[in-house]
Amino acid sequence: MPHLEGAVVLVTGANGGIGAQFVEQALARGARRVYATARTPRDWDDDRVVPLALDVNDPASVAAAATTARDVTVLVNNAGSLPAGASILDLSDEEFRAGMETNFFGPVALTRAFAPTLAGRPGAALVNVHSVASWYAFGGVYSASKAAMWSATNSLRLELAPRGVHVLGVHMGYVDTAMAAHASGPKMSPTDLVSQVLDALGRDEFEVLADDTTRAVKAGLSGPVEALYPGLVAPS
Repeated sequence: MPHLEGAVVLVTGANGGIGAQFVEQALARGARRVYATARTPRDWDDDRVVPLALDVNDPASVAAAATTARDVTVLVNNAGSLPAGASILDLSDEEFRAGMETNFFGPVALTRAFAPTLAGRPGAALVNVHSVASWYAFGGVYSASKAAMWSATNSLRLELAPRGVHVLGVHMGYVDTAMAAHASGPKMSPTDLVSQVLDALGRDEFEVLADDTTRAVKAGLSGPVEALYPGLVAPS
């Protein structure tokens, strides 16, 4: 694929199921180097993989990563967190802010830090992993943070295009990872998700709707709110 042959990729949340697939599939598609980041990086037993400590909530850690990985051509914002409670009203202030920091402020800060590195490089791309929760509010602060990140991705797409950086947003329902272990119902595999994403990146697409649930929810945004949330009852 044109974006990955000889590319240098940085993946956040690389220890998780989706992140690990980004690392492995990027290499399989010809990436020259992959920075596999996490708060506590793991060993990969592959000279092409550079484990890199990164806490997206820590400005000093973000700045250090941007200084170390100056050769990056593809940035994958994959790291995220799902607070234990879904209710915006019931979370503590600390829990609410932590959810917004990890899922919104952190990836935006990382993108801002790497934008000068990406600008003008052949095959430069930004991949932001969102969720169907960007459009469907089942997850309280998680949904709110993903909706904010979707909006930021749209803005970044417009701002980075003149600098030669392609921006791809990824939306999906449940994926079979530890984060979704609590959920029932169908789950797509991390392998299938990442394969779709990298295929779309190679075709210069702007958005991935990875499953039927996500496609249906996005289509429903043009309808009335009560059609998307049938549990709503109008005041009498």
